[in-house]
Amino acid sequence: MKVWLNRKMWIVLGLGFSSGLPLALTAGTLQAWMSNVGINLSTIGLFSLVQLPYAFKFLWSPLLDRFQPPFLGRRKGWILITQMILILAIGVMGFTEPKAHMGLMAQLAVIVAFASASQDIVIDAYRTDVLTEAERGPGSGIFITGYRVGYLCSGSLALIIADHLPWNAVYLAMAGVLAVGVLSNLLAPAPTQVPAPRSLRDAIVLPFVDFFKRKGAFVVVLFVIIYKIDVVMATALTTPFMLSLGFTKTDIGAVTKGVGLIATILGSLLGGAWMVKLGMKKSLIYFGLAQGVSNLTFMVLAHVGHSYPVMVASIGLENFCSGMGTAAFFAFLMSLCNPVFTATQYALLSSLMALTRVTAGAPTGFLVEKLGWETFFLVCTLTAIPGLLLLRQFDRWQSPRVEKI
Repeated sequence: MKVWLNRKMWIVLGLGFSSGLPLALTAGTLQAWMSNVGINLSTIGLFSLVQLPYAFKFLWSPLLDRFQPPFLGRRKGWILITQMILILAIGVMGFTEPKAHMGLMAQLAVIVAFASASQDIVIDAYRTDVLTEAERGPGSGIFITGYRVGYLCSGSLALIIADHLPWNAVYLAMAGVLAVGVLSNLLAPAPTQVPAPRSLRDAIVLPFVDFFKRKGAFVVVLFVIIYKIDVVMATALTTPFMLSLGFTKTDIGAVTKGVGLIATILGSLLGGAWMVKLGMKKSLIYFGLAQGVSNLTFMVLAHVGHSYPVMVASIGLENFCSGMGTAAFFAFLMSLCNPVFTATQYALLSSLMALTRVTAGAPTGFLVEKLGWETFFLVCTLTAIPGLLLLRQFDRWQSPRVEKI
């Protein structure tokens, strides 16, 4: 209980909210605005490219490790700068008419995505630096909760507001809500000061040297890639799967956004709390096993067919177990980062997660066509086994929490 009352947890919650809020404003919410004003679907589709900075944020993360703003320190200073850029750019988007100023809106969306990805880099580095080993599990759960609420605010809530207010008011409101993140950053305790890399070359090269000189580094990379591959595969085709069973889009939206969100938050918070007693290794094993087995609920649903109670239970259980696994996984990623290069190393490790999301979902349609839904979900469950087996080597993986290179 003491760890939950720690002021740092509330700060991490606010920073998680700030990290999750901008995403929908350049994705689903912006698409809805463009659709409302009559922009064609091909143009709306092209706007998805503005999200590219999230996939390539590791390219400029060394800059955020190497250079320090003249105020608030290396982490808090960069967080404030990115937040100010976000507030300004989102506010200007609110004064921009998409149909009349398409080019300007595209530029603003790219600026928001770039600043948001940069904010993610530094917030990830900050919470990695400021949280102690005992606080990483609860901190991960709290951060996921804040992120989900922020994304819900700029996604579902923004769309509801847009039914009653003009779109420019919606975007101005979202810019104002980012004050939560600014206040959280200003009130945040400063992490322990660690000397920055001495040169840009060091900031680019040494994070790799530091990581790959550790025992089992390549096994760690493989583990990061495959630990949640079962979840990625099982949920890649959730909507087509539910539609094939006769559920309506309203059914799917209500359950995935309602029950799924609540279950994910509960799983993240409880998983983070249990990590305090279980420790890192046992948490990764138990939660990884739980998230793998929870995929079998989809196999049950595929066998039963159109059953609303089973559908709600399967979505709820899968999201709950996945939330626990994600909390443990995020805490593990933090434990891998050297404080000198936190921004770069965490950005690289999270990019490996993105690689899993992109590649593991690609063959799922082919597998379903060949195997059918029931066997497909059984295969998804079995894909959890390799990651769990790699954890037998966990004790050999070296801790990187050192102050010098």
